[in-house]
Amino acid sequence: MSVLLAASRLIDSISQFMGKLSEYMVLFCCLISAGNAIVRYAFNYSSNGWLEIQWYLFAFVVMLGASHALRNNEHVRVDLIYGSVSDRAKIWIDIVGLIVFLLPACVYLTWLCWPFFALSYHQGEISGNAGGLIRWPVKLILVAGFALLSLQGLSELVKRIAALTGYISIDTKYEKPLQ
Repeated sequence: MSVLLAASRLIDSISQFMGKLSEYMVLFCCLISAGNAIVRYAFNYSSNGWLEIQWYLFAFVVMLGASHALRNNEHVRVDLIYGSVSDRAKIWIDIVGLIVFLLPACVYLTWLCWPFFALSYHQGEISGNAGGLIRWPVKLILVAGFALLSLQGLSELVKRIAALTGYISIDTKYEKPLQ
């Protein structure tokens, strides 16, 4: 179990790094958006590339930030019974959810996205917009994001099993989003 927990810590650190990178990408996206607007209105110049890089960065933020959100237990949860059961029951709910829903979906989506990326890369796909960007990097981020989310799902599964067997204790507290 200690080897699995060490692997889990490594995956957690990768997810944490990607989460921090995602935070900076939000800043870059805002700066690019503001810069593009200033240039467009002040100099009457614009490029589709600047618009596309904004949605590329948004895709990076979402796909790379998902594993970070899962690691921090900040993901969306359907809380029908989760909030009213014991910690042990919460761990079991998490284990079932990871095994039945998250991991199969993420592995399948990673598998589906790979040929989508590979075809784009081999064809040298470029945006159809004038001044547009190459498309394969944003398609690669789909593969990387789902793969990283799969790894983080495995890390969470290891931690839940370790908590059930008494190797570690985990915080099962979940706060509903404020809306």
